[in-house]
Amino acid sequence: MRILADTRDRRRPWRLCALFVLLVAGSVAVAQDTVLKLTNLWSVDLESWSDSSPALATDGTIYLGTFDGKLHAVTSEGKSKWTFVAGREINGAPAVARDGTIYFGSRDRQFYAVSPEGRLKWKFRTGAWVDSSPAIATDGTVVFGSWDKKIYALSPEGARKWEFDAGGAVVGSTAIDLEGRIFVGTQGGRFYALDAHGAKLWEYECGPVISSAALTRTGIIYFTSTDGFFHALNHEGKLQWRLRTGGITASSPIVAQDGRIYVGVNEALWALTPDGKEIWRRADDLPLTATPMVFANREVSWISRYGLVMTIDPNRLLKSTYYLYLHGSASLALSEQGTIYVPGNYKEIVALETHQRLAVSDWPKWRGNSRNTGNLADNPR
Repeated sequence: MRILADTRDRRRPWRLCALFVLLVAGSVAVAQDTVLKLTNLWSVDLESWSDSSPALATDGTIYLGTFDGKLHAVTSEGKSKWTFVAGREINGAPAVARDGTIYFGSRDRQFYAVSPEGRLKWKFRTGAWVDSSPAIATDGTVVFGSWDKKIYALSPEGARKWEFDAGGAVVGSTAIDLEGRIFVGTQGGRFYALDAHGAKLWEYECGPVISSAALTRTGIIYFTSTDGFFHALNHEGKLQWRLRTGGITASSPIVAQDGRIYVGVNEALWALTPDGKEIWRRADDLPLTATPMVFANREVSWISRYGLVMTIDPNRLLKSTYYLYLHGSASLALSEQGTIYVPGNYKEIVALETHQRLAVSDWPKWRGNSRNTGNLADNPR
């Protein structure tokens, strides 16, 4: 089965009306939990749809791509800084290097490096769409996958260091552990571990993988496959446990301070123990394709496919909510000041005030950290 990367909902208007009724009904249940409505600090018109999870630079600048092929830079005060035009849609999320360079792929079959001022540094041509978000190694090497079934490693100057034939389209994003090993799954039903030079260390057979892995400092790798399983492997590729969830979405796992795992499974958020036991699930009848995020106070926040941002405590009690009209595919970003940034309302990026901080854990959000580097060494410690 071919799974398309473009997961935007194309259902008929009557279906959307039914979902709106469902959201209204859900708001009654929310009111019974006496929750806080998040404060909308600002929103910026992007002029196009975005499924790109924002990346944050150290100076607070927010970067994300849109489906009209633009990379946007927005200040933390909600002012448009600049836009960079690529050749086609930008579906994946950008990543920000330590020197401020922004890396991202496009459906024009190019991978780009852009300066903090919005100028092209270089671009690299691949054989197909690049929806996979890049990981940035400690030495600055950039690693990403493509629909052309290859994994590429480029130097900070844009030179090809190596490429690996993965045998299947790579739409999930690469992750890098403390030893520099690279982990990624493919739509061909293989999950790979590569060394820093692109040599295969091992492969694990599973269902098609469209999500991204979460890594731990103990060497455990968590990921999901669209045949409905959650997998936990050790750094040698040995199965530690496997849980049948039935999940088929692109939501990726995260890891909380106590080792608890959270992941979106179709219409529900699941909480799992580190040894693969289900603790609970919270179902709100709204598809969840984005990845959740855990805060320092152990609360968990996520956005449903239809734009409902929710935060719950570890016991599933709803703490806060905010509705972004029928739009919620990108995973949340969080600033050091406690502001959530997320695309919503069809063509906007929205800032929501939470007064929260990101959890100090191995993998507390999608791509592990606010710069979206996918590198375990960059995550909160």
